[in-house]
Amino acid sequence: MRNKDCCPKSILVALLCLSSLSALAQNPVTSQANNEKPASREQVTSEPIAAPTNKPEEQSFQDIYRRFHTNYKLGPNDEIAVRIIGQPDYSLEKAKISPVGRIFHPLLGDIEVAGRTIPQLTEELTKDLSEYLLNPKVSVSLLETKSAKIGVLGEVVHPGILVMNEPMTVLDAIKAAGGITEYGDKSNVIVYRQADGGKISPHEINLKKLLAGKTAPGENLELQPGDTVEVHGNTKRKVAFIASLTSLGGFMTYIGKGR
Repeated sequence: MRNKDCCPKSILVALLCLSSLSALAQNPVTSQANNEKPASREQVTSEPIAAPTNKPEEQSFQDIYRRFHTNYKLGPNDEIAVRIIGQPDYSLEKAKISPVGRIFHPLLGDIEVAGRTIPQLTEELTKDLSEYLLNPKVSVSLLETKSAKIGVLGEVVHPGILVMNEPMTVLDAIKAAGGITEYGDKSNVIVYRQADGGKISPHEINLKKLLAGKTAPGENLELQPGDTVEVHGNTKRKVAFIASLTSLGGFMTYIGKGR
């Protein structure tokens, strides 16, 4: 009796084991496939496309502003800030340079600042304040410039901002900027002038004819503070720097207001 009862039970157990093994063999594949799908979707959405960086012309303007602030020589009526870390009593949030080129500091008294650049003044103040303070950390910022300025852009040797210490013509400005490069087109020079309402008016100048004496003397336009001269590229220049109206407007506002 035991043998007869045992056989069916053994067969039943064996079938159950085979069924379980078959299910285990299939489930890992299904489970892996199910796990891979969310991972694939996550991989696609977790790497967004990077936004484009600033335009080359915007970077060019930033470089011009940086060079101007570094090389600009302070003059009467300019405004600067002198900050000393940890010393608010000896910091100046706004100091206007007097007509004789000085500012007053509560610790140092009258200081001659006209004719200095921001880096030069920072170095001098750090040295002078070291006699009274331990390792002073001095920062000097240019807040506003009152000097008349013009801009020279495009195919010149040193594009940037020029201070008008005396009346200047288009030729004077280009010469002060180092002259036209080999890629500049002397027959394609534009002088931009901004009206009170903000409208920009272009004035075309043909320097090639002007230098050859084939134009009226008035063609060598006398510049006004805030004017911008742009020398366009010739056929040798595949990619010329031509400022957009938006960037040019911001640049002219910058040199016109002195900030």
